[in-house]
Amino acid sequence: RSVLGEIQLENILEQMLSSEQYEKNVRVKENSKENVEFCIKLPSKQEEGKFVLLPIDSKFPLADYQSLLEAQESGDVHQMAQAGKNLENRVKQEAKKISEKYISPPKTTDFAILFLPLEGLYAEILRRPGLWESIQRKDRVSIVGPATLSAFLNSLQMGFRTLAIEKHTHEAWEWLSILKNDLYRFGDYLAKAQRKIEEAGKTHRPGEPANGNHEKETEQSGKPAPTQKHPPDSGRSRNG
Repeated sequence: RSVLGEIQLENILEQMLSSEQYEKNVRVKENSKENVEFCIKLPSKQEEGKFVLLPIDSKFPLADYQSLLEAQESGDVHQMAQAGKNLENRVKQEAKKISEKYISPPKTTDFAILFLPLEGLYAEILRRPGLWESIQRKDRVSIVGPATLSAFLNSLQMGFRTLAIEKHTHEAWEWLSILKNDLYRFGDYLAKAQRKIEEAGKTHRPGEPANGNHEKETEQSGKPAPTQKHPPDSGRSRNG
């Protein structure tokens, strides 16, 4: 399960970035045996020619998510509440581990990214009231799905490329801060679109678990679904 998430994460990074822009299996803390799956290399605002690492780790709580889907399918309110709570707790635990193991300024950024390989799973996390925000605030970990990560990487790369040409490294880091804060807004936009797709699918295939076909295809291929590379226009981001 964890291997599937890592494979999909690597596929997205390969599509969106050059091989020089990220590293795999990186030890970010001294005297630690823990390696984060991937790090994006960002130009340091302190030393020219040096890099700061943005840690990204994939997690795939498949059993908890499947239990929730089965509870939703059965319509058992008590079972749905318990399964939802179990999923929340699992994601909180994983975010805390990422925070403790991999966030280590100034070698890394002051936040990390937790990647979920299924859009349906990511959408479920966004619908849990306050979960995404509390994890980002408490653990400094931003949760993303495939489409959100692709849009984030695309915007990040455009901003750093443009500002690097002008040697405005500090402005590039302000751009990163804006993107980090916009991850939830963009993720919520995608989640709402995902729900509309799921609802439309249920009208044609009654009783089918949410996002079932997409999940099966993803599990078989290990490749991400087609993603939107350009986020909705954000005047605030452009002017930041």
